[in-house]
Amino acid sequence: MVDINLLDDERIDDINENLKIIQKKQGLTFGSDTYLLSAFVKEQKYAKAADLGSGTGIASLLCAARKKFAHIYAIEIQKDFSELIKRNAKLNGFEDVITAINADVRDVCAANTDGELDAVFCNPPYMKVNAGKRNDADEKYIARHEVFGGIYDFCAAASRLLKFGGRFYCVYRPDRLSELMAAMQKAKLEPKRMTFVHPDVFTSPSAVLVEARKGGSPSMKLTAPLIIHKEVAKDGGAREMTDRAKKIYDTCSFEDFN
Repeated sequence: MVDINLLDDERIDDINENLKIIQKKQGLTFGSDTYLLSAFVKEQKYAKAADLGSGTGIASLLCAARKKFAHIYAIEIQKDFSELIKRNAKLNGFEDVITAINADVRDVCAANTDGELDAVFCNPPYMKVNAGKRNDADEKYIARHEVFGGIYDFCAAASRLLKFGGRFYCVYRPDRLSELMAAMQKAKLEPKRMTFVHPDVFTSPSAVLVEARKGGSPSMKLTAPLIIHKEVAKDGGAREMTDRAKKIYDTCSFEDFN
């Protein structure tokens, strides 16, 4: 275990895959969308990938823990968080696998990552600037809102980073799916696989996962939806997960369900 000196605004949490993560107390903390994105990403063990808007580096760490890529560039605009990615990589023994890059996705290109990549994945901000109440800490606001680029910017960045045929993975809000599709089309990222995530069988989807290929031809597989819980929420109590969701959380993979 690496000795880590925590700052006053930080804490360490245990998460999936036996990882430990330093998180900002006022920042956006680890959530199910990030984990599902990491599980949705397919293994390419000799490939190089980038994580756009990496935050604390959780998605990169999860992919590293499952050896999905040989190397991952974790790109983050906030300098404090970029430094945090380096510390989290060292804390978990992945400093040789994850490289933190302090950069704006609107400017990033293959020169930042020593050449074109095989894959790019992201959990981009999903709320427009000035949407909702502005009572969050700056860190949370930036993570949730399109302060430093929207979905068109993230898709354009992915296209600049990817080699022809490279894979793009994204988790996004279903109510903005049309914008995601338009942004991918503009960036020449052809959707190939899509999965809607539902809290239960009676509830509308809360997230959508998409895999695309740079320069791919039109042809997309819409998978069976992922249902997370067996029952509807009652009085805020814990709910049992479906067998499919349990397996995805246990293996950090959708491989058996694609």
